[in-house]
Amino acid sequence: MKQVLIALDQLANTLVGGYADETISARAHRKGWKRREAFINWLFRDQNHCKSSDDSEVLREQLPNEYRRGVHDA
Repeated sequence: MKQVLIALDQLANTLVGGYADETISARAHRKGWKRREAFINWLFRDQNHCKSSDDSEVLREQLPNEYRRGVHDA
C-alpha cells in the first residue's frame, strides 16, 4: 500500500509541473517552499520529513536494490 501512496503522490506532483519521479515533499524542500514544507512536515508530524524526502531522492534510496547497484547483470 505504501508504494501506491507514493505513486499517487508522484502523479499529483507531475500533474502540477513537477518531476515524474519526485514526491511533493521532496519538491517542496528542493524548491525552498518554506510554508508548504512546514505544512507537510506538520502533517507527517516530522520536522525533517521534506528534507529527508529530498535527501532520499538525491541518494536514490527510494529505488529497489536492483536499481541502486548501478550495474545490471547480463
